Amino acid sequence: MGDGYGPMLVGKRGFSKAELLTKKIAVPGLMTSAFLQLQLFLGVPKEKLNYIVVPFDQIFDALKRGDAEVGLIIHEGQLTYASEGLVLSADFGQWWAAETGGLPLPLGGNAVKKSLGAEKIKEISEILYQSIKYGLDHRAAGVEHALPLGRGLDSALADKFIGMYVNELTLDYGDRGKKGVREFLDRAHHAGLIPAPVELEFV
Repeated sequence: MGDGYGPMLVGKRGFSKAELLTKKIAVPGLMTSAFLQLQLFLGVPKEKLNYIVVPFDQIFDALKRGDAEVGLIIHEGQLTYASEGLVLSADFGQWWAAETGGLPLPLGGNAVKKSLGAEKIKEISEILYQSIKYGLDHRAAGVEHALPLGRGLDSALADKFIGMYVNELTLDYGDRGKKGVREFLDRAHHAGLIPAPVELEFV
């Protein structure tokens, strides 16, 4: 969950929403929550967007080469884009909070097959919970372990980035988080971006 922050649109200069509709945008995947957020933010389906799919960790390179004018970033570049000479056009987390009265923005989740049965589902949920809790309880060791994957982050920035995306909302969405997930999927359905309403059950 992004609580007031989330995927960002960056480029060599800032663009208005109207301008973004005319620009080529490098996106990290068509089945990402970030790409769905892009469509909601701009108010158009993917067919009306000019985009290319680029691995998430290569979007800055695509912008530097001129393959795209705007990048939709979902990684630690959210903390380093300015040092790359890039300018922010939109932060979807801030936009979503303003749109929804402060709800957190869904970014990803774990799903489990109902056919496994209630006992197995509970066991899987508990394993995930304990794993995340262990990471939070041993944060310094977790940051040190993750640092080699940080693509240019020092320890302080790595700690900040990890804290943005592994926190209490990761352990438990709570009522506010569940409302954010439902609101996100409902808006996507009403905008015609996903074909059917999504009936969620939270474990």
